[in-house]
Amino acid sequence: MNMRSAKSQRGFTLLELMVASSIGLVVIFAMTMLFKVGMDATLTVTQRAETQQNMRAAIELMTKDISLAGSGLPSGGLQLPTGGTPSLFACNQAGVCYVPANTYPASGTGVPNYMYGILPGFNNGVQAAAVIPNAPGQINDSVTSIYCDYNFPLTNFTFTFPSQTSSTVGLVATPNPALPTNILAPGGLNTGDLVMFIVSTAGKGTGTQGTSSVQSATAVGEITGIPNNTTLNFAAGDALNFNQVGPNSIASLNGAGALGAGTTLTACRVNAVTYFLQVPPAGGTVQAPRLMRQVNGLNAVPVADNIINLQFTFDVIDSNLGIISANQANPIAAGLSPALIQKVNLWVMGESLLTGGKKSQSMYLASSVAARNMSFCNSYSDSSTVCQ
Repeated sequence: MNMRSAKSQRGFTLLELMVASSIGLVVIFAMTMLFKVGMDATLTVTQRAETQQNMRAAIELMTKDISLAGSGLPSGGLQLPTGGTPSLFACNQAGVCYVPANTYPASGTGVPNYMYGILPGFNNGVQAAAVIPNAPGQINDSVTSIYCDYNFPLTNFTFTFPSQTSSTVGLVATPNPALPTNILAPGGLNTGDLVMFIVSTAGKGTGTQGTSSVQSATAVGEITGIPNNTTLNFAAGDALNFNQVGPNSIASLNGAGALGAGTTLTACRVNAVTYFLQVPPAGGTVQAPRLMRQVNGLNAVPVADNIINLQFTFDVIDSNLGIISANQANPIAAGLSPALIQKVNLWVMGESLLTGGKKSQSMYLASSVAARNMSFCNSYSDSSTVCQ
């Protein structure tokens, strides 16, 4: 009987297995690192895109409001009542004031309570003066833009003042279907809105101008109640301290109690829009700072999340020299009038959603806005510099 001889099968040696495993591990590690780099790059790009989107939305909205600053207001601003407590901005009807310094500044002659088209808020930009850890230098500004709101025109209404001491203003809509006839319509007036009344008397122009109207008095009041679509209440003790007695108040417009013949009365809703930063209180789901927008005596609403720094500078005409004083962070402290602001330069710093320094992204966006409706100085006049 013949026996078959067993043939040996060759396999991998231990050394070959170790080399092959090492090479495989190196390839897997390289692929893992490449995947991680790709994921990190995707995360970075996504965060930067979201942060830029937030900042661009914020800048676009601020640009719109600032570009309207001074529109419809008297040239150089408006003196508010000076007989009582100073009027307030950036406060709601519940008495919550969103920026620490919230009274109207003094005029160029030192009289307090003056309404300019732009109110700079140097280092006054965080509600309750809260600390934003990642804000560079802890300098955060606010800005307030004030202008007439023509989206809801009041030119379709006539206004009556029952008496000098009355807090009620009656209004009647004229039949013009192209204009609103109901102040309670969507987008209409609300409690806390500011309304500017301008009393004009008939006069005669010179040359070919013919008959014209001369502005004789202007005052701003805060609506405290709208009992129906034909009545506005401007009661004393309003949240923003506009409805006072004495000069420059709504009560003073009626003079002796009767507006004379040939007198016209026009009105517009005034928007006093303040931008500032808010840090939500502890315990909420969102702790990152956010940019807020507040109008008149209404509640502030969020505009953009994760905004950690907001700064403004202003190009202002120096009325003494007749030249631009550029990049003034605090023009009032520098002795410059906010009425002569010609351009607003703004910087917004955003931070990505990840916090704690772990892969979070932060960046600046900057822009400039021309204040086209503010006063100006004619430095080319033959006489001394003329400011209007």
